[in-house]
Amino acid sequence: MSAPATAQPDAHVHGPSGLHADLRVERGAFDLQAGLSLPAGTVLALLGPNGAGKSTALQALAGLVPLDGGRIELAGRCLDDPGGGVFVPVADRGVGMVFQDYLLFPHLSAVDNVAFGLRAAGLGRRSARQVARGWLDRMALGEQADVKPAALSGGQAQRVALARALAPGPQLLLLDEPLAALDAGTRMQVRSDLRRHLSDYTGCTILVTHDPLDAMVLADELVVLERGRIVQSGRPSEVARAPRTDYVARLVGLNLYRGSARHGRVELPDGGSLTTADPRDGQVFAVFPPSAVSLHRSAPDGSARNVWQGRVAGLEQHADTLRVQVLADPPVLADVTPAAVAELGLTVGSTVWAAVKATEVRTYPA
Repeated sequence: MSAPATAQPDAHVHGPSGLHADLRVERGAFDLQAGLSLPAGTVLALLGPNGAGKSTALQALAGLVPLDGGRIELAGRCLDDPGGGVFVPVADRGVGMVFQDYLLFPHLSAVDNVAFGLRAAGLGRRSARQVARGWLDRMALGEQADVKPAALSGGQAQRVALARALAPGPQLLLLDEPLAALDAGTRMQVRSDLRRHLSDYTGCTILVTHDPLDAMVLADELVVLERGRIVQSGRPSEVARAPRTDYVARLVGLNLYRGSARHGRVELPDGGSLTTADPRDGQVFAVFPPSAVSLHRSAPDGSARNVWQGRVAGLEQHADTLRVQVLADPPVLADVTPAAVAELGLTVGSTVWAAVKATEVRTYPA
């Protein structure tokens, strides 16, 4: 038997391209309502806190959870439409999936793991293994073809799982926390490798991750879910520059406030105000990085227009600095050096003064 066109290692997508999904899923008290649309060749990252609906969205797209409403269309083909009585089973969707723990078959070699989906699609054993070896060579795993999963490193297992998902030529690739099982030393290299493989894939990719760096490096578009709803979407640089929720602000490392601006002053509803050099009026978001905040044990002299008193609520190592959480009106995060923490004698409960220059406070419409 000859290999079908979709079994070739170029993962080429045929016919009308793109994913258009109106996802409506009810699971007890939780309901997901999210619209996702992306052209072929695009990587979209789903971000959100635990319980936001990310996994539910992936399961609905894969066919593991049927829609209660809405519709999923992939490459011009309807996969799920409860109103029209359409539901395409998992095996017939043309969807590949890489799970967080990879879920390789422990009793099969790497090549037989990759060949599994091809065999299930009807390809003969010899042809399936030949195509699988091509994928392993592409993933720089040719020498591990006959090795079983227990003898593979974390990065190697991730690449075998990716090859297994791509080998049948899916039109949609779903990645559920694909780097979460890796240690920090391996993660950087595997992230770079994964980006290269995804750039060669011509189908649609949806990635679920909790790691903002994974999302920024791997994705062309970001969609942020909170409580089953999309709260922000856009290109990574757009989302990072202008977060619209506290979760997104924490994710990208910014202090975020919402208030009413007039003549360069932003009044905050929970107390306090911020002075900014932006001349914007009306409802705005105001942001500045923790690195823009200086901390003092007494009211500082100087040019900073924003100065307020608070109490240290926590200190956390953050790269080569310490992130200090200050409870105040408004609360603020500040990044300071370990030497500054020692010099100021900062501990939880310490009284401090925070200072931020007006030129550091950026605003944009709420």
